[in-house]
Amino acid sequence: MKTLTLIFGAVYGMLSVILGAFGAHALKKILSVERLESFETGVRYQMYAAFFLLIVGYILKFETTSEKWISILMIVGTILFSFSIYFLSLQDYLGANLKFLGPITPLGGLMMILSWAILILYFAKNRI
Repeated sequence: MKTLTLIFGAVYGMLSVILGAFGAHALKKILSVERLESFETGVRYQMYAAFFLLIVGYILKFETTSEKWISILMIVGTILFSFSIYFLSLQDYLGANLKFLGPITPLGGLMMILSWAILILYFAKNRI
């Protein structure tokens, strides 16, 4: 789990830079300001998740269930949160109605929040 967490952290970081550059250059010409801002929000939170995963990947030993859930919730939550935002931002350009993804975004955000909450409880319990 430790290696998987670190790999996801690195991949999320790399994708954040790629997607951020893509948004700033290519998408700036084709998306509305509102849609571009949404896309950038997805990129920003994905980068936050990358840092989170890299840090917890080095701090935690992943010996307990709660340690594993900290990572799982952040990994899955980021996919649901950021990638649903990317697709919702691009739906007009893609010519597809992706509004069904709307409820997925807050679910992903909730999973990310739960990951932070479990990390707080872990620190409080273990007094690291």
